[in-house]
Amino acid sequence: MSLINVSNLTFAYEGSYDNIFENVSFQLDTDWKLGFTGRNGRGKTTFLNLLLGKYEYSGNISANVTFDYFPFHVENKEYMTLDVIEDIYPDYLQWKLMRELTLLKVSEDVLYRPFDSLSNGEQTKVLLATLFIKENSFLLIDEPTNHLDIHARKLVSDYLSTKNGFILVSHDRSFLDNCVDHILSINKTNIEIQKGNFSAWWENKKRQDQFELASDEKLRKDIKRLSESAKRTGNWSHEVEKSKNGTRNSGSKVDKGYIGHKAAKMMKRSKNIEQRQQSAIDEKSKLLKNIENSESLKISQLTFHKNQLAELDDVSIFYGDKTVCANISFSIEKGERIALSGKNGSGKSSILKLIYGVDLKYTGHIRKDSQLKISYVSQDTSDLQGNLSDYAASNGIEESLFKSILRKLDFSRLQFEKDISAFSGGQKKKVLLAKSLCEEVHLHIWDEPLNFIDVISRMQIEELLLDYSPTILFVEHDSEFCKNIATKVIEL
Repeated sequence: MSLINVSNLTFAYEGSYDNIFENVSFQLDTDWKLGFTGRNGRGKTTFLNLLLGKYEYSGNISANVTFDYFPFHVENKEYMTLDVIEDIYPDYLQWKLMRELTLLKVSEDVLYRPFDSLSNGEQTKVLLATLFIKENSFLLIDEPTNHLDIHARKLVSDYLSTKNGFILVSHDRSFLDNCVDHILSINKTNIEIQKGNFSAWWENKKRQDQFELASDEKLRKDIKRLSESAKRTGNWSHEVEKSKNGTRNSGSKVDKGYIGHKAAKMMKRSKNIEQRQQSAIDEKSKLLKNIENSESLKISQLTFHKNQLAELDDVSIFYGDKTVCANISFSIEKGERIALSGKNGSGKSSILKLIYGVDLKYTGHIRKDSQLKISYVSQDTSDLQGNLSDYAASNGIEESLFKSILRKLDFSRLQFEKDISAFSGGQKKKVLLAKSLCEEVHLHIWDEPLNFIDVISRMQIEELLLDYSPTILFVEHDSEFCKNIATKVIEL
């Protein structure tokens, strides 16, 4: 066991006026299975890169371990997988590699295939196996689940639960709950560490938020009462002071010394109340420090004139001579939230594209009304660029509504000034989702909408779908999300 000590860490990207971290201090044990969570753009990947020594910073990070980062950069994806592994770790031992691949249920034959011929899930498992055959390293695992189906996520989560000595960035609640024993969270104003899994951390956070909200409400009432009292006392002392120059009803002279003394006492009391009021205001500034902005989202889906929006009858899809999926039949009824489930490569994305209107080679029948309007969210965000205003204009959506949704999804106003290409993966995905929520359609089709998106935003999206019950067809590998949202599951 050894410790990683972070003290007074301060960091900002060159040219930025805002610090990502400011005077942050904490301590990590290298035996922990550490889940790393926080909203998109808070600096999770940045912190991992600081541990790796990629950026200059002020403060101190001390550790008696070396760090290894997942995912590895693969320079030559056309190489045989065995050669790719050797490029990453030239001194690996064959028996150790086979042990890890067996645990991950990857067959030996993948080693003798070009790396780029492997599915995304196979590539992830091979690189994880390579990561865990390295010794004396503390492992930095950055979002390994994004290209894994539900079954593969469970397998990888079980695999990680047998290991220790890592930081795992993931937004999948079930995945984290199964394989971590501590949570490192980047909050609005601090970084905190807590023993337990994600669900335990989330319950504690909700209790802490409720305590802060209750304290804030009491403080607001106190401030209002003190403010009114101070105002009354100030008025009294002012009126008494004025009376020094007046006369009594009897016509006798006023005792100016007595009245001046009384006014001074009342003024002093007024000042004391003002000081108490200021102390209360100062205390208030300490509250609500980590309450996350998770306002409710809204969706305005058009009403379709028929109960059935679309139907697939015995559909098979082909890429060249390869059959992607075969004999698929189902219908989409108004108000249904349908999850397409199946292993990677089973044709889920192809079905979504076909219903949306992408020109694919297929047999069978697809029936949908010519008046049906569909909003589609793709897995791919690589082509996003330009500023948000131009993006809204080019897609024919209302800019103010679009930016309002992004604000609710934790975008800062400073983010609105940046080029979309500079956004994090989660922020880019939020752009696609915000666009979809702005579009007036009958059916939403979302292909892995939650990739890279933080947990709190996932919960906001869940709440939206449960509150408004739009008709939606989606593919998503977050098992908690599917369990909470889907009214029907179609297994391929």
